[in-house]
Amino acid sequence: MQKRRPKFLDIAKIRLSIPAIVSILHRASGVGLFIFLPLILWLFSGTLSDESAFNTYQTWVHNPLVIIILIGLLWAYLHHAFAGIRFLFLDVHKGLELSTARATSKIVFVSAIVLTVLIAGACLL
Repeated sequence: MQKRRPKFLDIAKIRLSIPAIVSILHRASGVGLFIFLPLILWLFSGTLSDESAFNTYQTWVHNPLVIIILIGLLWAYLHHAFAGIRFLFLDVHKGLELSTARATSKIVFVSAIVLTVLIAGACLL
């Protein structure tokens, strides 16, 4: 009887399927949204306060680093929302077939990126 030794898994060589990538990004986007929630609330409060707070808000929002962060948060929100809807359908046993699961994963991934580009482009113009 041979002993089965533990296998060494090379993480760089493991290829994840698109549904797995969408699932991991769903979790990561949820964590990112939670971490940046104080920033989002602070920026929203700047739009509702007096004129000096609004001027501070405009200064912050026109910073290129903040723009990149806000675009990332927009993508995180859209991806998290679309993937959440997909997971709700999976919870009621709709779309469990392999081809359907792959197709809906691709739809979630592409639609979040396309809508992020469209919304960010409309806001920056």
